Amino acid sequence: MPSATLPRFDLKGWDRKDIADPYPVYRRYRESAPVHRGAPGTGGPETFYAFSYDEVVRVLSGPRFGRDARVASGDPGTVPVPVPAEYRALRAVVENWLVFMDPPRHTELRSLLGTEFSPSVVAGLRPRIAQIAHELLERLGRQREADLVEGFAAPFPVLVISELLGIPREHHAWLRANAVALQEASTTRSRGGTGGYARAEAASREFAGYFRREVRRRHGDDRGDLLTLLVRARDGGAPLTVDGIVGTCVHLLTAGHETTTNFLAKAVLALRARPRVLDELRAAPELPPGAVEELLRHDPPVQAVTRWAYEDTRLGAYEVRRGSRVVALLGSANRDPARFPRPDDLDVRRPADRHLGFGMGIHYCLGATLARAEAEIGLKALLDGLPGLSGGGQQVDYADDMVFHGPSRLVLTLSDLP
Repeated sequence: MPSATLPRFDLKGWDRKDIADPYPVYRRYRESAPVHRGAPGTGGPETFYAFSYDEVVRVLSGPRFGRDARVASGDPGTVPVPVPAEYRALRAVVENWLVFMDPPRHTELRSLLGTEFSPSVVAGLRPRIAQIAHELLERLGRQREADLVEGFAAPFPVLVISELLGIPREHHAWLRANAVALQEASTTRSRGGTGGYARAEAASREFAGYFRREVRRRHGDDRGDLLTLLVRARDGGAPLTVDGIVGTCVHLLTAGHETTTNFLAKAVLALRARPRVLDELRAAPELPPGAVEELLRHDPPVQAVTRWAYEDTRLGAYEVRRGSRVVALLGSANRDPARFPRPDDLDVRRPADRHLGFGMGIHYCLGATLARAEAEIGLKALLDGLPGLSGGGQQVDYADDMVFHGPSRLVLTLSDLP
């Protein structure tokens, strides 16, 4: 049973030190018990948190847990996504995200999108991804100080996914601003009060209007981008609505940009703290195959994902009733010593093992192949293109978010510059 000395777990209200390094907190709970009951709510469903690798895998891959709160509760009036009912535009967008769907709808949409994220398509994109990375590094110029988030890690994946969707370059800054605003609705961002929902609602309205116009423009079009593919599929009888297309585009844009941004910023922080590993990677003509995987395991950009109990079941020491909320802590599972020897060490030569940085089961990240390519190309560009990366000072501000986890600001003093 969990230790009586530990408070009920919650992903909200963390201090800045623990947000920057949550792993000692995870360790204390994981060593006490593999599953913990959450802090008491205000009339909502009971929440449980899975900390160990085995229990997280069970939650992500077992049929007893799913993504639809309505199925779990047995009440069709239940809010299906974690968005208050009054924020209609935000709910309409989020309800159509692949990550919140169950089969058969999930299966149909994932199958439709799968070909656009295949290894062969991503391989064809690699030269353009590399070109985008080098263009961004050139824009940073020879600055004494550079914000790696604003100048590289954030715009890089936005530019890549925009190429895939067929969005003109002049709209990229606007898309990035709205993607950031949409992320303000994250349920663990507690310090901003309800203002985050209002900003996310406004961004959702902007996105909906933009992508609806783009859908209309693509009727009968022969462009080869992903947005045109979705429109053609709907016109050909695929079970896609305009709202479904809008939601899918916003999901690909926001999820794809936030995860890669966080990965690159945290990878730079991890390597600056370990000069020997940084030198080892810089000396390699190509990154070792396991380097990106190890960085993803060591400090994943997504720390937690939510599921719902579809039936009464046992999890750890608890009887979990149908309708309960279950949070799988990917960050904790990736540091479980029962699965990964010396889990707190960053070992880029670590033998391959299945980390949970991209999840598991039917909701395993659709864009994992593209994300790996962005991570590899982006990281190598930073190692080769910023000679002062290994020295100098830094200023780091983490976002108040324990789900999409990473710095909102990473200002580096590049010591080798004149």
